[in-house]
Amino acid sequence: MQKEKYTHLIGKDLLPNIQLSSIGPFDPIIVRNHSKSWKTIGIGNYAGVFTHESKPNWVVKVYGRKPEELIKEVEVYRRLGEHKTFSTLIDFGENYLILKRIEGITLFNAVIKGVPIPETVISDVDKGIAYAKSVGLNPFDVHGKNVVMSNGRGYIVDVSDFYKLGVCRKWIDLKKAYDKFYKPFLYKYHPPVPFFILESVRKGYRFYQKLKNC
Repeated sequence: MQKEKYTHLIGKDLLPNIQLSSIGPFDPIIVRNHSKSWKTIGIGNYAGVFTHESKPNWVVKVYGRKPEELIKEVEVYRRLGEHKTFSTLIDFGENYLILKRIEGITLFNAVIKGVPIPETVISDVDKGIAYAKSVGLNPFDVHGKNVVMSNGRGYIVDVSDFYKLGVCRKWIDLKKAYDKFYKPFLYKYHPPVPFFILESVRKGYRFYQKLKNC
């Protein structure tokens, strides 16, 4: 499918049939998708991610709040160009981005489901962060819900905050937890971790970091 036809589908069938709403600053947005041809595959704090069967290797990221941040994210993707750790920007509209799809499981869901996370995933993300810094970006807000694992490799799927200034410790702290707790106690015989436990940890940590402007 040509890009023009795809953007036409977005305007005609996706945007009029979805509703994005927010319940709190630390919670993902709520997505109501009434389209029969578009599938919701991701929900973040600012946007929902959708795919269409006609182009399964592309996704559409629709901003539900802070749509003014979209242009900053476009610039981030332009600086990143094509790199194996990140998605690629294909096109964008007033409140959406079209991106290359990266399939896999987030580190957050891997812990919940008991799927082992190898060290290669951590190493890949470290290399992606180093590359982003080399092109003048500041890898901000890299955490377990923004990193996807596929076939033992790691990918960063949300770069919307890479333009921000300051130091964000989320990935640093996640790696510390990986080394001190995950590898010695969970990795070899990985039990599923109940969602409510991991979600409580996530919210508590996010609130703490919000106080520190991260």
